[in-house]
Amino acid sequence: MSFSAIHRVVTCHDAQGRSTVSSDGPLPNVVEIAAIPGTVFHEVWSTQGSPAPLDNGPDPTLGPVLLPPPPQGTRIRFVDIPPDTAEFLSTGASKMHEAFSAIGDTHASTVRADSPHPLMHRTESLDYGVVIEGEMTLVLDQAEVQLTPGSVVVQRATNHAWANRSGRPCRMLFILVDGVAMEAVDGAHGRP
Repeated sequence: MSFSAIHRVVTCHDAQGRSTVSSDGPLPNVVEIAAIPGTVFHEVWSTQGSPAPLDNGPDPTLGPVLLPPPPQGTRIRFVDIPPDTAEFLSTGASKMHEAFSAIGDTHASTVRADSPHPLMHRTESLDYGVVIEGEMTLVLDQAEVQLTPGSVVVQRATNHAWANRSGRPCRMLFILVDGVAMEAVDGAHGRP
């Protein structure tokens, strides 16, 4: 099963300050992650800094795909996630350094021999993950949660993985906001 293409509309201002359309069409940067076949990143937009510059600047999605948001910025993307396979579950952990290196965050992978899933990782970001189509299981160190269309996860720099045990692809929307883990601020790991 393949999902429909993402249609993106970007607005701007013309020379007289009137609102208009800058671009209208398919996303210019859609990338399959080679180390995890079937996983496709659909880059929608990103911002640098906060407050975000509201100008007619160039498309920030052109260039290499990076997992984390820019410093003090945001990133929005759709991700198509294939079903877990027996082969991936048994050998996937050995490919995670390569997978996370390919998306610019080599230190994100936290997988160990006793990890509950080969995609265990942690990023220093606040992530909103929305299931658009299909089903997904959020895997944490001490819990798992079944997700269906409309489920929203507020992921606060916790160690986690996305396990697709449904037998069919899942499409999720992710909005990532740069953050600082609390233990880096005051040593209070897990403080709400």
